[in-house]
Amino acid sequence: MWNLSDYDFDLPESLIAQTPTAKRDDSKLLCVDERFSHRRTSDFADAIPSNAVLVLNDTRVVPARLWVRKATGGKVELFFTKPFAKGSSYECLMRGAKKLKVGMVLSVGGEELVVEQLPESGSLGKVTYSGTLLELLKRHGKTPLPPYIRREVSDRDEDRYQTVFAKVPGAVAAPTASLHLTDEFLRKVKAKGVSVCFVTLHVGLGTFHPLRRDDFKEERLHSEYYEVGKETAALCSSGRPVVAVGTTVTRALESAALQSGAVVETCGDTELFIKPGFEFRVVDYLLTNFHLPKSSLLILVSAFGGFERIRKAYQEAIQKEYRFYSYGDAMLVKRHSGS
Repeated sequence: MWNLSDYDFDLPESLIAQTPTAKRDDSKLLCVDERFSHRRTSDFADAIPSNAVLVLNDTRVVPARLWVRKATGGKVELFFTKPFAKGSSYECLMRGAKKLKVGMVLSVGGEELVVEQLPESGSLGKVTYSGTLLELLKRHGKTPLPPYIRREVSDRDEDRYQTVFAKVPGAVAAPTASLHLTDEFLRKVKAKGVSVCFVTLHVGLGTFHPLRRDDFKEERLHSEYYEVGKETAALCSSGRPVVAVGTTVTRALESAALQSGAVVETCGDTELFIKPGFEFRVVDYLLTNFHLPKSSLLILVSAFGGFERIRKAYQEAIQKEYRFYSYGDAMLVKRHSGS
């Protein structure tokens, strides 16, 4: 299926989750195999094989939104797309940049940034900062909630838009499937015999960018930095069933196995676009939230679970009033035999 319109669906706005559930593991869970079953995310540990390898993304969301002031007092919003980058020059989206000029000084909390490059036609601009950007954002930045969450950021988001095992700062969006997991869940799966390991993939702003062409066969995807360590590579190459928590983990593991067919220790940028016909070498089960229509993430899940099966699963979820997107419900998908 190469037409982007095939990945479209109508979603009532009331099903777009605006807030997290009271408890992390109290979301609905649609289990997608040859048949569908409806459970809770608190049942996730019971739904995977006892000899599985469970792979999580330990990236940490950076408070990448920063409101700064011009010397005239006007406010400008900066959204840093790769806040973990080294150096003193940083790409960012600029909102309120109409009267900015190159060389203009912007300030926040007594600290200064300098405009290095202005955006053109909606593209990224650049600012320079003499200190450590991650530390600046930690002091003054705000949680970068997705654009479909139409409310102000709250203190609660600082905790709930972050996984309980978040460790390596660098993401500007959460690996949302992992938001359902708790420390108790991790203890439970380990006691069951499941091996838990990690990759790092810094989720980029491109995760929200729509694809441009209806025929997306040749379209290139955004680049994201990832790391797969030695222990994870060994576990995922052991022949045991691999459960990927999220599309980010799937993208990292399958990127690490592209050359040899087995997961290898590696790091770097991946532009892997998992499309129809992709040969999955690693992942057997995928826990994932419900994604935006016409998105690369929906295409990935459809390639993994089978186009018709995922289409029907989304119809089922809408009919049963599942909550969609980042703070929404989840589904556990077993790899389609044709994938």
